[in-house]
This record gives sequence, structure tokens and C-alpha cells, in this order.
Amino acid sequence: MPGRKQTCVWIVWGAIAAGMSCAAVFAEAQRSAPADSKQKPALKAGEIDLEKSRVYVYVGKKGFGHEHAVEGKIKSGSINLNADKDLGEIVFDMKSFTADSDEARKYVELEGTTSEETREKVTETMLGPQVLDVEEHPTATFKIKSRTKRKTDAGEAYVFEGDFTLHGRTKSISVTAGPVDSDGKDGRRHLTGEFTILQTDYGITPYKAALGAVRVADKLKIWGDLWIAGEKPARR
Repeated sequence: MPGRKQTCVWIVWGAIAAGMSCAAVFAEAQRSAPADSKQKPALKAGEIDLEKSRVYVYVGKKGFGHEHAVEGKIKSGSINLNADKDLGEIVFDMKSFTADSDEARKYVELEGTTSEETREKVTETMLGPQVLDVEEHPTATFKIKSRTKRKTDAGEAYVFEGDFTLHGRTKSISVTAGPVDSDGKDGRRHLTGEFTILQTDYGITPYKAALGAVRVADKLKIWGDLWIAGEKPARR
């Protein structure tokens, strides 16, 4: 039989081993815990919900070209629907824009689907130096300077006037938006707006190939599909 001293040694080593095992398990649990396990802070009034909001673009065709639908994300922004000044600003994440997703084609009412290979090629060309050049111009911005509010049978509607900066150039635009739909659960308000631009106004040459036989239209139609926090805090 082991002596009392030897037994005490084994007890001590057992405790140390158990402690190390627990520590290892705890450390592993910390490493494997999801990074977003903590609840994100509530949106402030007027802030745009970046996870739910999207931008859609309809690209028309010329000659033997093809119509395209583009989807992109908002990088940051807010719209203060009830303010008299500091009306807001929207920053578009140009690097997030992708061509011809099923959701985008449905939103701009284009029929059919596009293969993954074609989507990737069109997106690469669109984001590249010959068109949007997103490495040089990673964002676009709409700075709201004035707002006109009007009542419709469907609810409140707006006309926003402001400066739109794209591809390093700024032009004044008018955005028609509304009516506003409210989400009573968390205070968000759903606002859709639309406007049109000419690519050439912003120093962008519309894509063309086959000596110009295949090309896209200069005019783009753009929609913002936004979810905005109301006075009641909205959770992300």
C-alpha cells in the first residue's frame, strides 16, 4: 500500500491536472464562442438599419447588349424625416455591389436568372477601373440638403433634394420617396426612394464591347430600399 506521503502527492497532482483541464475547457469555450453573441446596441432615431437596407440599380441595354440588375449595401447613414436641419446623409458601399442576383433581378422586374459565372464576370467588369473603379472610389454619397413633405392616400411621401457624389464627381439630384410604412414592433420605418442619373455625368463611360455593338445604356435607375429607426429604439 502507498504511504500517507505518497497518497498526498497523488492527490495534489490530481487537483492540478483537474484544474488544468478545466482551464483548457474554459479557454476553448471562449475561443469557440461566436463573436456576435453580444446584442448590438439599439439604433438611434433616424439611423439606417445597414443589415436590412439595400440599393438596387437597373442598367438598360443598347444594341445587342443585356439588361442588368445590381444590388448593393449601405455603408452608413441616417435620414431625419422630422428635422428642419441636418437632414441626413447616405453613404453607399460601392465594393459591395454585385450584378444580377436573383433578388436584384426580381426587384427591378427582370425575368429569368443569370449563371454564377456570368454574374462574376459582369460584377468584375462593373467594379473595375473601366467603370466604377471602386479601388479609387470605394463609396458614393447622397447629402440631403432639403426635404419636401406631402400627404398621399397611402401615407407620407417626400422629395429629397441634395448632392450625389459618385466616381469623384458631384451633381445635384432629386429623390422621390415614400410612402412610409411603419413597423410597430421595433419602431423601424420602411422608406423606398428612386432617382435616375447619367453615367457620363459622373465621368463613367458606359460599358461596351464588340466595337460598340454590345453596350449598356448611359441612364441608370436607382432605388433605395431603406429601413430607418424611429423615435422608439430599434434593435439590430
